[in-house]
Amino acid sequence: MGLIDLALTLVGIPLLAASAYLTLLALFSRRQPPPSSRPPHLKFDFVVPAHNEEMQIAATVESLLGVDYPAALFRVLVVADNCDDRTAAAAVAAGATVLVRTDAERRGKGYALELAFNRSVEEGFADAVVVIDADTVVSRNVLTAFAARFERGALAVQADYAVRNPQSSWRTRMMTVAFAAFHGVRSLARERLGVSCGLRGNGMGFSRAVLKDHPHRAFSIVEDVEYGVQLGYAGVAVRYVDEARVFGQMVTGEQASRSQRERWENGRRALIREHAGPLLRAAWQRRSGLLLDLAIDLLVPPLGELVAVIAVGATVSAAVTYLHRGLAPWIWGASAAGVLVYVVRGWALSGVGAVGALDLLRAPFYIVWKLTLRMRPRKRRLKDEWIRTTREVRM
Repeated sequence: MGLIDLALTLVGIPLLAASAYLTLLALFSRRQPPPSSRPPHLKFDFVVPAHNEEMQIAATVESLLGVDYPAALFRVLVVADNCDDRTAAAAVAAGATVLVRTDAERRGKGYALELAFNRSVEEGFADAVVVIDADTVVSRNVLTAFAARFERGALAVQADYAVRNPQSSWRTRMMTVAFAAFHGVRSLARERLGVSCGLRGNGMGFSRAVLKDHPHRAFSIVEDVEYGVQLGYAGVAVRYVDEARVFGQMVTGEQASRSQRERWENGRRALIREHAGPLLRAAWQRRSGLLLDLAIDLLVPPLGELVAVIAVGATVSAAVTYLHRGLAPWIWGASAAGVLVYVVRGWALSGVGAVGALDLLRAPFYIVWKLTLRMRPRKRRLKDEWIRTTREVRM
């Protein structure tokens, strides 16, 4: 029995480390007062990469044009990337400038961003570029809040990324809690700890200087995380802008959600294989907490998988040590407690209330669904595809 307890303890230590990291983030995730801003003077380009988004692009453009910032100081650029619908026409009608991109070989959001960033830098109008997804609306203060950070020396920033349709279904309410944990808890804490909060794909901003010095060369499905890692190697920390919000439309159907999650998980696994080791080595060589945190953030398993493994480990360790004292149950129990603290903090930040807490009771079914994604064959050509997820139209 001693050997079994030892084995379970050794297996549980990495999970305890991951849980301890999440607990630390939960404890440090206190909101800070936003910095004051000067009278508007910085110029911005909103960049909206869009692939077959004719039904939602107008609402996004209208939201961007309605921000609380002088109209002469910002532009809205929509990249209609390999579209075969009326995305470009709808964007123009809504008041955006449209860049039409057609390339059958180099497909994906990363390539659309590369085109828009290069155009913005070449034209020299904007001091900074802000990326907004084509199914998103933004808080009216987004440019004012970003400007306050850029004026204080930030080179890259990330807004709070929230769910636009939290009450559409139990799935979107659970995603609201998950977003509050992953985007809110992690980003708030990493900002307080002085490391990079990372990029989330939607609501991220870059100064013209950083785009010139570190051109965007990220083309995978998780191009946001990839570019955040590239900036991390260069010593550029992404600053978190908690008071600015972007609200993305989440899918409610099981099939569309499964397809979306599968692509994200495949892309993230590829990024771990490519960058986890080099990040750890670079962190050791440079004595860099920023790089160490980026590596840990990559290596910590998705929450659903972490919970599933901890649940199994805690059950097994409790069963095999029922008649004998051992260390393993304490290791697995502490891991479970740490994850619970993290989830509860995410729920507290999410604003979904008691209904959202009840929805968390469905978490075991959601976790089982996510685990089935790991059993599917991995898809190839991750860097070449841009598959639009079917969403409900929100008027």
